[in-house]
Amino acid sequence: MSSPFADVSTASTAAIHDDFARFVAEVEPRLRRALVGAVGVDDTADAVAQSFAWAWENWQFVTTMTNPAGYLYRVARSSVHRRVVKTTKWLVTHDSTLPDYEPGLGAAMATLTPNQRTAVWLVYGCDWSYRDASEALGVSASTLGNHLARGLAKLRKSLGEDVL
Repeated sequence: MSSPFADVSTASTAAIHDDFARFVAEVEPRLRRALVGAVGVDDTADAVAQSFAWAWENWQFVTTMTNPAGYLYRVARSSVHRRVVKTTKWLVTHDSTLPDYEPGLGAAMATLTPNQRTAVWLVYGCDWSYRDASEALGVSASTLGNHLARGLAKLRKSLGEDVL
């Protein structure tokens, strides 16, 4: 891939490469984890790669964003938009980087609508703020709250829990 910074000096290009590498190292784990819930395990790596390719091509724009990870989340989701996501395979069961969780959680999450599942995953599974999650989903904080409330109610019912 060619550099979008052909008109800058070699020293400046090296600094841009370093800044981008730091950005990728910081954002990639968070983005990858968030995308597992949105696009499924099988498509996560491609979606992450597509989003960082876009970020590199638009790096000058990305550096001005208040929530670049949220924007790249949307770019990544768009890159696999036409593919069918198998909701029953959205959660990795053999990944040692995930904390322990209720064994029935994967099946219960699969019963949620895509918006509910993604909202619950981003806020509770990935610890994103309401602001970041609502920006990434392109919805208001109020709409995100509705998705969360409905999703958590379904999860409580599915898991037989009165209180989560």
